[in-house]
Amino acid sequence: MLAYGLIVWQFAPKRVTVKGFFTGSDDGDVTSASAPGLWLLVASAAISWIFAKSIANAASLAQAFGISGSVGYAFYYLSFLVAGVVIYIIRTKGGDKSLPAFLIRKYGGFCAKLFVAAIAIRLFNEVWSNTKVVGLYFGDEGSGGYWLAVAAVTGFTVFYSWRAGLRGSLLTDGGQMILASVLLVGILLFIMPDIAARGLPQMPEAASMAGWTFAGLALVQAFSYPFHDPVLTDRGFITSPKIMLKGFILAGLIGGGFIFLFGFVGIYGRLDGLGGNPSLAVPASFGVTMLLIVNAIMMTSAGSTLDSTFASTAKLTARDWSGKKDEPTEGQLSTGRRAVLIIAVLGNLPLFSLYLGGEVGPAVIAATTISGTMVMGLAPIFMLAFLPGAGRWSFHLAFWPGILLGVIMTLEGAMGLQIVPASVDIGVGKYADDLGVNLWGVGICTLGFLAGCAIELALAGKKKLVATPA
Repeated sequence: MLAYGLIVWQFAPKRVTVKGFFTGSDDGDVTSASAPGLWLLVASAAISWIFAKSIANAASLAQAFGISGSVGYAFYYLSFLVAGVVIYIIRTKGGDKSLPAFLIRKYGGFCAKLFVAAIAIRLFNEVWSNTKVVGLYFGDEGSGGYWLAVAAVTGFTVFYSWRAGLRGSLLTDGGQMILASVLLVGILLFIMPDIAARGLPQMPEAASMAGWTFAGLALVQAFSYPFHDPVLTDRGFITSPKIMLKGFILAGLIGGGFIFLFGFVGIYGRLDGLGGNPSLAVPASFGVTMLLIVNAIMMTSAGSTLDSTFASTAKLTARDWSGKKDEPTEGQLSTGRRAVLIIAVLGNLPLFSLYLGGEVGPAVIAATTISGTMVMGLAPIFMLAFLPGAGRWSFHLAFWPGILLGVIMTLEGAMGLQIVPASVDIGVGKYADDLGVNLWGVGICTLGFLAGCAIELALAGKKKLVATPA
């Protein structure tokens, strides 16, 4: 951990301007020399989505379902293409400088606040789900080593994020991406020769099909999932639109490839019959060297996600919530920094749920699938915003059905209830319920959006009729 801290500290800027804290460039100009270049954007976007929880999820899913599990989790990285295209259109057609600004213009301030509240929940989940994975490499859950690691990675990341915001996140992401890539190669050198010699494990048909069911779920959620993640979307407004689109496509390919390859850790665990969390069990089976490599990857990915989460939280509270369009101020800087400290504390509180039971694997996977379900209505809200009549009615009739279905799925998981009838299920295995709810749910949200368009057009026509003199 000390070595990781020293490396990241070399990349972290010791001082930034107020604009640099919120926008990533010292003068806030996406075309200036201080704006991030293509490859810094690619590295930052990719590593900020290679979460510690994503790495753990990829290994666990590959262990459970084989290659289909690894491919399925990589499908989430199609979110980069979806977000890139939509943000390109938003910026070039409407000139908006953030997603909340677009929502204010298109749907009104209240709708924008609902969106900001939804993504605040996402940011909250990013803290505990990443620090938890890192803590497990330093001791059993609840042990002294576990809590010390959680406190250390949180405290160190808060320290440089509080100072440098988004600018610091971008610059450290570059170093973290290089480090993570080198370490991934090291892991593959350990496990791939053995996998090549023994072949992929023979998976039961039910397990393989369950993996492809999860892949279907990832494909459906990729159309809404990216919009509720400011860690990703904030990076869509810090370079020129053309560089952004190219960078997002490359970052999606690199990030998805990284996750797919790390899935072979889980496949190796399946071949060797290792139980438990494969991202822990597999490196431990190779000894201290391999364990240290994977440990470093987890700290790198967690740190990159945490600093991005803190930077997005600062911007969310100081500027996005109030819809500020003015230049960033010292007062907003102070507000953003306080928000970083608050979410660092509150975001780790769910870790104490260990005293109520639970496992890291199911918990961090649920944090992904359930949050993706809750925001399924964002797909039509952003992708169909160009339709005539799209307005407040469209937003609400698409947004709230997704929230309701997400709450239902949360209750099912937390209380062990069967609320959704089995007839809704699509596919095989534990994710058939999720896939069915998401596929039918997106259809409901889309129909709701279209109904809202019709209502808006009808109301506009009625107003025009009333205003027309007899």
